[in-house]
Amino acid sequence: MSTAAEGLDQEAEVLRSDAAGVATLTLNRPKAYNALSLDLMRSLRAALEEIGRDREVRAVVLQGAGKGFCAGHDLKELRANPGRAFYEETFAECSRLMLAIVRLPIPVVAKVHGIATAAGCQLVATCDLAVATDDARFATPGVNIGLFCSTPMVALSRNVPRKQAMEMLLLGEMQPARRALEIGLINKAVPAAELDAAVAEITRTILAKSALILKIGKEAFYRQAEMDLEAAYAYTAEVMTENMLTRDAGEGIDAFIEKRQPAWSGA
Repeated sequence: MSTAAEGLDQEAEVLRSDAAGVATLTLNRPKAYNALSLDLMRSLRAALEEIGRDREVRAVVLQGAGKGFCAGHDLKELRANPGRAFYEETFAECSRLMLAIVRLPIPVVAKVHGIATAAGCQLVATCDLAVATDDARFATPGVNIGLFCSTPMVALSRNVPRKQAMEMLLLGEMQPARRALEIGLINKAVPAAELDAAVAEITRTILAKSALILKIGKEAFYRQAEMDLEAAYAYTAEVMTENMLTRDAGEGIDAFIEKRQPAWSGA
């Protein structure tokens, strides 16, 4: 299992490594369990925005260096900078970061080991897909220290059933990977030795699809999720109409009928 990019500036708080259409972003504060300092969040959002302009990148993998994925907000930084202005900027930047993941036109896969707690759990919930080691643990434990996980609640409550979300938020207890899988917080839980291969399999499958169609589908998924039923059907019917008019839709359907592999053009 790899947990950091090699051959890069190891002092940077976010490392980027590209290979065969996949950009791997590594949270690089291992001594702090990759806690989300304000600088780290800004760096991660900037990296995502740069990737969004890179036509060569077709998928993103998000991982953490060291012993864990991400322990959430940097509590030491928050206590060292008391006052409304710093708190508002920290939580606003966190929200901007999560929206950047959702709005990125390509899939983002969380590759989780160790712990993913508080805003780290929020990161996992925000990513489009998530694969974890079977000994990983998840929690929204803010309630235990007097800081309810209100912003993590946004992503969590949109990914797991309401009762299970409230259980995590109100009790603040660690959840094993098997429980995270049961409630839909992650897609797979695998032995640590198989984590790299499991994520690579997912990204290979993504790369075999039309980048244009994945972009259309990801945007539509998140938009319709916030609509009422009638509006969602009206919106997605229009999306499918526009989708059918693309060259890749025609190619994909013809390839299916002709029993051959499609040749995507991205148009």
